[in-house]
Amino acid sequence: MPGLLFGVIVLVVFIIVLVVKTAIIVPQRNEYVIERLGKYQATLEAGFHILIPFIDKIAYKRNLREEPIDIGSQTCITADNVILEVDGIMYLQVVNSRQSAYGIADYHFAASQLAQTSLRSAIGKITLDNTFEARENLNKQVVEAIDDAAQNWGIKVLRYEIKDIKPPRSVLEAMEKQMQAEREKRAEIARSEGERQSMINRAEGERQEAIARSEGEKMKRINEAEGRAQEILKVAEATAEGIRKVGDALASPGGQEAARLEVAKKYIDEFGKLAKVNNTMIVPGNLTDVASMVATAMTTMRQVSKAATPMPTTRPEAHPERPVAAR
Repeated sequence: MPGLLFGVIVLVVFIIVLVVKTAIIVPQRNEYVIERLGKYQATLEAGFHILIPFIDKIAYKRNLREEPIDIGSQTCITADNVILEVDGIMYLQVVNSRQSAYGIADYHFAASQLAQTSLRSAIGKITLDNTFEARENLNKQVVEAIDDAAQNWGIKVLRYEIKDIKPPRSVLEAMEKQMQAEREKRAEIARSEGERQSMINRAEGERQEAIARSEGEKMKRINEAEGRAQEILKVAEATAEGIRKVGDALASPGGQEAARLEVAKKYIDEFGKLAKVNNTMIVPGNLTDVASMVATAMTTMRQVSKAATPMPTTRPEAHPERPVAAR
C-alpha cells in the first residue's frame, strides 16, 4: 500500500508538470516565440496552445502594444558650436516577433541609442536659433533614421518627441537680453509708427481745415460781393426813384415854393450845426442872403429834374454873386 500511494503521488506530480509545460495561454496583443530543441519552431498568437513537453519551450515573449521608451538627456552641439542638453521620448511597436527576437539582441537599447545618435546628427546641422523652431523637423528626422536602420529588427518607430532643450546658463542670459532688445525694438518701431501716423493725421486734418476755411472765406467774399452789388443796385434804384419823385414834385403846382422853403430850412439848420462844432470857420460873404442860396439850389434841382424827366421849367431869377470873404 505505501508503494502504491507513492506511485500515485508521483503520477499526479508528473501530470501537473506535464500540464504546466504543455498548456500555454497567450494573452491578447501578445505573441510567444517557441523554440524546439533550440531552433525556432513557431510564433504563438493570443489563445490556448499545447506544447511538446521537454522539447518545446517559450524562448521570447513579445508585447504587440505601443511602447514608450524614455530617451535620457544627452549633450548635443549645434552648427554654431553651442552645447545643448536634450532629452526625449520614443514610441515604438513590435510588428514581427520573430525578427525582434532574432534580428537584434535588444531592440529597446538599440532603438534608444540610434535615436540619440540621430538626434545629435540632426542638431549638429542647424544653429541654436533654429533648434527651438525645428522641433517637429528634428522629430521626423529621428523617426526616419531609426526606421531605415530597423527594417530587420521587427519593430516600427511610430513617433519621437523632444521633451526639453536646455542651453547653457550664459546662452540663456544672452538669449534673454536678445529677446528684451528685440521687444524694445518692436516697441520703438510701433511707437514711431504711431507718431508718424499721428503726424500724418494731423497734417491731413490741418489740410482739410485749411481747404474748408478757404472755401468758407471764398463763399463769404462771394456773398459779400453779391451783397454789396445788390446794395449798390438798390441804392441806385432808390436814388433814381427819389430823383424822379423830386422832379414830379417840382413839376406839380406849389412844388417850387415848397422846395425853396425846404432848401432854406436845411441851409439854416446845417449852418447852425457848423457853428456849434468849430470855433473857426469860413462863411460866404452873402451869409444873410438866404434867397440867393435857395435860388442856386433850386437851379441845381431843376437841372437834375430835366436830366431825369424832361419837363417845362421856369427860368430862375438871376442873383448876382457876391465875393466870399474869409473870416
